[in-house]
Amino acid sequence: MLSRFVMQHALTKQSPMIVLARGAALLPTSDKHPERDLVNFPRPKRLIDPEPVRHTCIPERWFEFFYPRLGVTGPYTFTFGLITYLLSKEIWVVEHDFGYVMASVIIVGLGHKLFGKQLANYLDKEIAAEEEQDDAARNDKLASLKGAIENELWNQERSKAQAVLYEAKRENIQMQLEAVFRERALFAYQQVKNRLEYQAALESIQRRISQKHMVSWVVSHVLKSITPDQDKQSIKKCISDLKALAARA
Repeated sequence: MLSRFVMQHALTKQSPMIVLARGAALLPTSDKHPERDLVNFPRPKRLIDPEPVRHTCIPERWFEFFYPRLGVTGPYTFTFGLITYLLSKEIWVVEHDFGYVMASVIIVGLGHKLFGKQLANYLDKEIAAEEEQDDAARNDKLASLKGAIENELWNQERSKAQAVLYEAKRENIQMQLEAVFRERALFAYQQVKNRLEYQAALESIQRRISQKHMVSWVVSHVLKSITPDQDKQSIKKCISDLKALAARA
């Protein structure tokens, strides 16, 4: 089932952590399979520290298995009795190479007795160094993920500010449109005003020309209606009026 999700990761280029999380969600669990007895058959877990042993390599739980049935001496009685049975029935045949087996066991035991602690300490240090490297890589990954989360949150806050920026740009565009509208309205007002002033000046000029023409026409007709005798009489009248004014002065 997980292989299918790994293939999906290879085809879709998704994050492997996301793919494995989806695959783990489909693995059988106690909720999906309640018929499994997790009490008597729990899921196996990897031990962090080795289980306690007796006599260098025999697990302590083997001895505890015999205690309620055969007592404290039960494990030893069972072991030596089984060996005696195997040897007496020739199920375990002792050949001439059996001495090499015993020598190998003795050598391994002496090596464990003399160098086992030093080897264990060395291996523990190596394991601790590897754990530190793994923890450092894990912490670096966590730090990078936290940085990515903070960056994402900051980008989300920036995206919220985009609405304010867009509103400011929208208001700026509205102000520009208003300025252009008022400029064009002022231009239209000036054009209409110029047209009206032109019409008013045109009517005024026409009126003055008409008045001048009317005055000239009246004067010309009045002058035409005056005879030479009337002209002489008027001149004499003017002269006499001037003399009278001069005598008064």
